[in-house]
Amino acid sequence: MLHGSVMWTRSRRRLAGPGRALRAALAAIMVLVGALPASSAGPAPQIEIRNHEYSPATLTIAAGTAVTWINHDDDVHTVTSTADVFHSPGIDTDETFTHTFTRPGTYEYFCKLHPLMTARVIVR
Repeated sequence: MLHGSVMWTRSRRRLAGPGRALRAALAAIMVLVGALPASSAGPAPQIEIRNHEYSPATLTIAAGTAVTWINHDDDVHTVTSTADVFHSPGIDTDETFTHTFTRPGTYEYFCKLHPLMTARVIVR
């Protein structure tokens, strides 16, 4: 059963300038420590795929937060829930996958193409 909404997009845009990137990073940190609700934090938290790893390997967010994975590897990867809650198609270089987490819990996931790649999202 699918919880939340899933969106897959192809994007080659980068954040413009260090100021915007810094504001996004600070907002994400404030969400993680509970200083801001996720809805006011700005852009969706991002998990990068690089060198056959998800980074960060553990992300803690508030319920209702959309998380975006972006593939910076040369290989295609997936984002696949171990509990069959969400799954992406193959994500090619610089493509993204977004999932909104609506329920609290711990969501373990992996890459179907490279099963040793694992990580988790903790929703509070």
